Amino acid sequence: MNFELTEEQRMVQEQARRFAETEILPTLEEEEKNHIFVRERVRKMGELGFFGCCIPEEYGGNGMGFLESVLMTEQIAKVSPSWRLPFNMQNIGPALTVMEFGTEEQKRTYVPKWVSGEWIGFFAITEPNAGSDVAGMRTTAKDGGDHWILNGQKMWITNAPIGDVGLVYAYTDRDKKYQGMTCFIVDVKNTPGIETRAIETKLGLPCSPTGEIIFDDARIPKEAVLGKVGDGFKICMWMLNNTRLSCAAGALGVAGACLEAAIKYCNERSQFGQPIGKFQMIQAQIAEMVAEHEAAKLLVYQAAFLKDAKKPNQLQTSIAKYYASEVAVRAANEAMKIFGSYGFSTEYPIARFYRDVKSYQIVEGTSNVQKLIISSIALGYQPNR
Repeated sequence: MNFELTEEQRMVQEQARRFAETEILPTLEEEEKNHIFVRERVRKMGELGFFGCCIPEEYGGNGMGFLESVLMTEQIAKVSPSWRLPFNMQNIGPALTVMEFGTEEQKRTYVPKWVSGEWIGFFAITEPNAGSDVAGMRTTAKDGGDHWILNGQKMWITNAPIGDVGLVYAYTDRDKKYQGMTCFIVDVKNTPGIETRAIETKLGLPCSPTGEIIFDDARIPKEAVLGKVGDGFKICMWMLNNTRLSCAAGALGVAGACLEAAIKYCNERSQFGQPIGKFQMIQAQIAEMVAEHEAAKLLVYQAAFLKDAKKPNQLQTSIAKYYASEVAVRAANEAMKIFGSYGFSTEYPIARFYRDVKSYQIVEGTSNVQKLIISSIALGYQPNR
């Protein structure tokens, strides 16, 4: 096994690191304080090819794969967990899913604009009473002849208040349960009967707009169906198995940022006449953070490698998402303890990471959902796809 990155991959990694430090970090404090989303930054990320991974060049892609996307996502999340979300909302979520299941017309119409950042993307699954239980959603789409009539409510949707075009999942035949769900490509800004509302009471991720989408007899064109009618659940699970990897990469980035900040602080902060890094209890904390971060990195990179090789990877993806998320939360917690009162202050980034990192245990399938997937495959109850 070769664990070395190629020269091109190291260049991609470095480009993302520089972008985070020069384009995001200088204004991040003000943006987080005022919950500012910089739309033009998404365009800049698109121009640099951040959202072109796994997408053919003829549709605006860059010819790179999942591992390169992971490397970029990790570096951006080390500075701002809020700004790792566009990797999912533009590329790994909508664009890649339309590439897999869309018609040629859909691919040429939608994918290049998500990849370039011209359109802000999203995907709407969660509802007020349907989170981990995807099949429990109540949003419906009724056949209206030459169109579909969409009714329902989506909740906790990233980019809902500012999104242009994204994927919406709804029941076209509730009696068929899993086989009765359909995926639609929806233009929320130019479709009557659609209203969006921002959620501004979040614990973290202040620069990533979140909200709800309300559908009230919204007329959706027949050609907006992605794949076939009734394929929605299959498409949704395929998509989540990819977006989970991006989430794991973000968690890996936060864990690495907490570790680096803790090490720096341990060598700068002195107590009882010596740097606090000289104390064995602190060394034990650092050692655990290092070991867990290295293990998480191998798991996340392995899952990306398997996806790029087009080998079964659902098990490895869920392990990576579960473990990296848990490691990131522990890293933020340990860093907070090492920083003490300074960690509690917004003057240092640890407070931001401490707030933001909890999201990784929730989004793209909670840690408990990942445990169910891991155990079901391990026990032989379902195959590793």
